[in-house]
Formats: sequence, C-alpha cells, structure tokens
Amino acid sequence: MSEARSMAIRVRGRVQGVGFRPTVWRLARDLGLAGDVLNDSEGVLIRVAGASAAIETLIERLRAEPPPLARIDGIEAVDIAPLALAGFSVVESRAGAARTEIAPDAMVCAACAAETEDPAARRFRYPFTNCTHCGPRLSIVRGIPYDRAMTTMAPFALCPACQAEYDDPSDRRFHAEAIACPACGPRAWLIRLDERAPPADLPAGLDETAAVAALLRRGEIVAIKGIGGYHLACDATQGPVVAALRGRKRRDAKPFALMARDIGIIRRFAEVGPAEEAALLSPAGPIVLLRASGPARLPEAVAPGLDRIGFMLPTTPLHRLILQRMDRPVVMTSGNLSSEPQVTDEAGLHARLTGIATYALIHDRAIANRVDDSVARVIGGVPRLLRRARGHAPAALPLPPGLGGGAPVLALGAELKATFCLARGEEAILSQHMGDLEDAATFDDWRRGLGLYETLHDHRPRVIAVDRHPDYLSAKYGRARAAETGAALVEVQHHHAHVAACLAGQGRPLTAPPVLGIVADGLGYGDDGAIWGGEFLLADYRGYRRLAALKPVAMPGGAMASREPWRNLYAQLTAAMDWSDFARDFGGLALYDALAAKPRAPFDAIIRDGRFAPRASSCGRLFDAVAAALDLCRERQSYEGQAAMMLEALADGGEAGAYPFDLARRDGDGLPLIEPRPMWRALLGDLSLAVAPSQVAARFHRGLARAMVAMAVQLRGEGAPLFDTVALSGGCFQNAVLFEAVERGLADAGFTVLSHAEVPANDGGIAIGQAAIALATTAGAGPCA
Repeated sequence: MSEARSMAIRVRGRVQGVGFRPTVWRLARDLGLAGDVLNDSEGVLIRVAGASAAIETLIERLRAEPPPLARIDGIEAVDIAPLALAGFSVVESRAGAARTEIAPDAMVCAACAAETEDPAARRFRYPFTNCTHCGPRLSIVRGIPYDRAMTTMAPFALCPACQAEYDDPSDRRFHAEAIACPACGPRAWLIRLDERAPPADLPAGLDETAAVAALLRRGEIVAIKGIGGYHLACDATQGPVVAALRGRKRRDAKPFALMARDIGIIRRFAEVGPAEEAALLSPAGPIVLLRASGPARLPEAVAPGLDRIGFMLPTTPLHRLILQRMDRPVVMTSGNLSSEPQVTDEAGLHARLTGIATYALIHDRAIANRVDDSVARVIGGVPRLLRRARGHAPAALPLPPGLGGGAPVLALGAELKATFCLARGEEAILSQHMGDLEDAATFDDWRRGLGLYETLHDHRPRVIAVDRHPDYLSAKYGRARAAETGAALVEVQHHHAHVAACLAGQGRPLTAPPVLGIVADGLGYGDDGAIWGGEFLLADYRGYRRLAALKPVAMPGGAMASREPWRNLYAQLTAAMDWSDFARDFGGLALYDALAAKPRAPFDAIIRDGRFAPRASSCGRLFDAVAAALDLCRERQSYEGQAAMMLEALADGGEAGAYPFDLARRDGDGLPLIEPRPMWRALLGDLSLAVAPSQVAARFHRGLARAMVAMAVQLRGEGAPLFDTVALSGGCFQNAVLFEAVERGLADAGFTVLSHAEVPANDGGIAIGQAAIALATTAGAGPCA
C-alpha cells in the first residue's frame, strides 16, 4: 500500500476561468484524496493529502486531461505538514489575491451542441447555450473582477436551475459567468432593416434561426449578430447574391470567409488535411485557408483570382442552429463597409448595414469588445495564425527564458494589422487584431481596447515601446504617453521587431546567440531613413546589424506605388535595363505597349529626383511588380497583398526551373544585395515565348527562394560560422510557395530554421517583438555584436 503524504501543488498557466478547479475537484474525489483547491495571484494552488501513488496520478492526469481552454505552463509539487481535512473542496479565492485572467471566446463545445439538439434538454434549440468549456469571454467583459456582474450578462438574473449549476463543482457550468437558458438568458429575434415585417410566406412554426436559414436559401442577405460582432451572410453557392453583397459592401475583390455546418460539406469544395481539420475543430475555431480543389466549385465572386478559400465551422449555438438547415456553405463576412471596423451594436447595424442586408438576426446580449475571427493557414505542415483574434486573444503567451521579471512594458505595434502587447512578470498578453489605424474609427477602437486591457490586467507600464517610423499613429500615441507619464520610451526598428517576434514566439532564450533574420514584407522605416522590406539582419533581442538586403528600387509616387502595381513594374524594369533595351528586346509584348502608354517622362523625372519616389528594398513591391508583368492587378490592387496572393495562386509548382538572381554589392558601402536584373530578362524572355503564366509565377518564386538561401549561405561565411539559425518573418512568408522553398533550402544547407505559428508573421506580431526587445534592452544589456 502506498504511503500517505500531504503536498502543495502549484499549477501555472491559463488555469483561471476555464473550469480548472472543478476538474481538480473531480479527479481528487475519484482518487480518494482529501484537500482543497483555490485560485490565487500565481495561478491555481492545490493542497492534497492521501496515498502517494494517488497524488502522483492526480498530477499525471492534470497534465494529460486539462480542461479544453486551459494551458499548463508548469506544475510544481512540494511536501507540506500533514493536512487534517476530510473530503475535497473548492475554496473561494483569497480576497484581492486572485489574478484577473480572461480566457478567449471559444467555439461551442460538443456537450453544449448536443444539448441544443436534444428535445428533452431544457436548452433545446437555445442559441446562447454555453459552459466553462465554451462561449463568450473577452467579448462580454466590461471590467474587473471577472464575474457576471462585470460582463454584459449582468442584466440576466439566473433562474434557480442555472444558479444550481453555477454553484455545483460537479457541473461543467460551475462558475461559468455567461451561463444562460431560455428561462433567464438572452433571446434573439429577426427584423427587417427597412422596418417592414418579416415575410408572411416563411414556413410555419420556424424559430428565428430556422427562419434565417430559409431566408438565406431564397437568396437574401442577412446581418447576424455573432459573438464578437455582426456578420453579413448569404448563400455562397448563389453567384449573383455573392456579387450583390460585394457591391453593397464596397468590397471589390477581397475574399469572403465561409461557414459550413460540418467538415463533410467543406470537403465538397476544398481540400482538408489532418492539420486543417484539427484547426477547424479546435476550441478557437478559426477561419482556415484551404485549397479550393473539391469536387464542387463555388462562384468566382467568393475569392476572385485565388486558389484558397477560408472556411470555419459554426462558432456558436446560434450559428449551428442556422446551419443545421443549410446543406451548402454560407458567406460569413464581417459586418462593415470595406475598411471600417466590424459593427457590434444595433445603432451601428441600422446606420451602417441598412442597404447591405435586408434582414438582421439580433439579440439582447451586448458585445462589450469587438473581436474579429481569427485566420489560420497550414504552411509547411504547421498551422500558423495569420490573424490572431477570436479564440486566441487575450490568452497570455509565456515570455522566453531571461525576459521575464522585468519592468512592465506596453508595446504599441505597427500601423496596419494593429495589435498591442502588455508584458509583465513571466508573460506577454497580445491583443486581438484591431485593424488598420489609418481609419479613424479603428484608431478610436484601438485606444478603447488598450484602456480595457490595462484595466483588466492592472497594468501600469514603466516602459513604452513603439515603431521607429515617425508617422505611425501608434508610435505618436506612445511617444506622447511616455512624455506624459515619465515612462521610458524605446523606439524599435520595424524589421528587428519582426525577428524578435519570431524568436519570442518560439521561446528562444535571451542568452541564445544571434540568428540571421530574413524579413520579407511590404515596408518598414529603415535606419537610413529609407524604406526597408527585404532584410537580412544578424539579430537577437538586444540588437541587430544589417548584413544584406534586396536591391532598393524606387517607388514612384510613394504610397501610390503600394496601390498601383504597374508603378513598381516600371521602376523595376527601368532599374534593370534602359528603356531602349526594353523596347528593342521586348517591344513585341503587350506589356511594352501598356507601359509605353503611361506618362513615362514625368515618372523618369520623379525617379531621378527621389523626393516622391523613395527607394525601397521591399519584397512586397517586388511581388507586385512581377504580378503586374503577368497582368495581375496591374492598374490597381483592391486590398493589401492582392497582387502577391494572386501571383502565389498562379504558381502551380509544375515543371522545374527557377529564374536567376545575382548576389551583388552596393556601391559605396559594399552592402550585399540580391539583384533581380537577370530575373527580369529571363521572365520577359518567357513572356516572349508565350510560356504559361503559371510557370512564370512558379519560376519567380523558386528563383527568389534560391537567392535568399544563397545569400544566407554566403553571409554565414567559412570556418567559424557567424550564425547557425535562421528566423523567417514578415508578411511575404505567409506565402506558402515561397516559405516552403526557403525553409527546405535552408534546412538542406544545414541551418536550423525558426518561423511563426501562434504569433503572426505579419505586422500583427510586431507588438510582442517590440515588447521582447524593450525587456532585453532596458535590463541594461548591450547591443548585438
């Protein structure tokens, strides 16, 4: 028989507000252990007495069977004086000691879904069914402490049956703050946005969710109040309806997200591998980008020019009940006009969505915080977040070894795909995706969200980190706030933050040697005041040194070049060859005629002058130029990254071949450069030979990937290597064709490769990189050698 002992077990991680205490209570009772469990400022504390083998089993089962929304970062157990306790109990948190921790909003769990489908259950067809394993969290929080009174569930007093579940540790709704049922919880109802009554010819006996399904099938556009904001929905198989939604929403070409009731329907339209299926079914329930290669096809208007479509499964019981009656996918796109924040309340619904949707399914549970859908893609066999929002934020991320314990840091991110990050103790809290701060309403929402996060986490920053760009709104806000509060200000170079975000996301210790960071993105403010975007940096958290770059090429018109790819094409071609050579060798191309018709003389003058044509080492603008050469979005992009996404979709990976790039050196300082001149001649030669555009696109991707690998090998040097690890970051590495070719090439060359997963590679991850750099540099460490 195992000896008796008493132990204190400390569990750290995401263990509050996720049903962890009742899980401990059930396991301990099953194992015949006595003791208690409580929340405190460090996580969960368990005191337990009983057979040594049973205590070891308890610890093993906690590691193996945590609640679905929990994340265990560590379990520590120490012997204590014998406990004189009978039975096992859940203890209320010590007054003022419990840490405020808000779990992410989570997709409806299987148990709650089953209740809504069971005619004998009291929550049959109830759209707001939830428990500690699922349902709203961040989206309903108004303040601290996190209990029902500080959420938008406060107006709904619990009925006796719900109160009994809430109070019972054996029930999965123990302390579920959003608990509700038809007797005491929120309700939904259907309205027409033109204030007319819903049609009388809907089938009799339908509840609100079934009526929405009927409207979608007949071709109506319906606004649906979801967990973190309104969506606009329509039948995705009806091309004219999808096109009408595009026109009304003013969304020319950006792909629409889709929702389907089950994976079987998704497989009719898209390829779903094991990793994609796991992501779709996860509690986060993100939109997952899938290859559109199923036996059936959706209208081109769903994702114009792309080979990927974004699917998600029903995120709430309300969505499940609607989709039950839909044997086809529906568009489920954000409820807004293009570039505006997603609508979250009924005032916004009537002001902004009337004229887009005819009907709306609304409910009386208020949305306190806008939370967009997360977006993920499997690249290189790994699910990677492209947008971190619902299901992920505001979950804390552990800081790498050596970065914890510093002064509280507030990092304010970039301008596009804006997020912010609060770092203190041993963790960093990265906000949900907030949008582009160029939009005034989005900037207001960003500031409001920042205030809420600081309140929820009682965060008073002593260090504020911002992007070095002089005109980013986030950076201006941070500089002003640092001046006002006396907090230390740390200005972080954009691409250094990208590398640090990758390192932090992979848990690389502060003491680890520098890596080669290859950062490929649209643009960032460089040390020399120029635009950077294709960088090779020797970097760690403390500092960086620029070792190489893509060849800088003019951006005629500055920001206009990001919107009109032909400008980048013209600049690239005239940097690679004289116009007379282009006319002589390739004058028979339609491409030549298109560029010859442009106002070349003024553009040549602008490029020579330089004031309105900044030189940029931007990988994104190189992609734009190649796409324009293939007549993809040549005149104008409808959304950021459209040309590059269409170019990737065109690359079919067929016949072998790669365009050549030179490794050259810049005049003056000798900075190594990737020179695209030979690529352009080879590409134009293929166009002259009428080579398939898909092959041209594929050869460009392969050629650029090989050039990046060759540059890394050259920079490593001979003898004692300068680095043995390469970190890949920046939005261009969300391109699977490029990423997988670079990763494979680097691995073949003997490098260890680090890349993004939980933290986005795009500017949505910048804030955590800024926070890591601020923590490292304010601790007094010196710069990277």
